[in-house]
Amino acid sequence: MELPRLLVVIGVIFIAVGLLWMLGERIGLGRLPGDIVWERGNVKVYFPIVTSIVISVVLSLILWLMNR
Repeated sequence: MELPRLLVVIGVIFIAVGLLWMLGERIGLGRLPGDIVWERGNVKVYFPIVTSIVISVVLSLILWLMNR
């Protein structure tokens, strides 16, 4: 694959992930009970544990259904 085409594909992937991220925030993903947020001063560390599990289960089901 040529470099310009590869860069365009990577850009499109980043745009798609960004749009899905914004959609996920609107439906409540990213602030689920069980996600850990640690704040001290102006430092904020976020561990989306439950959100990651939910996304993993949904993607696993989608891929499983596609391979059936």
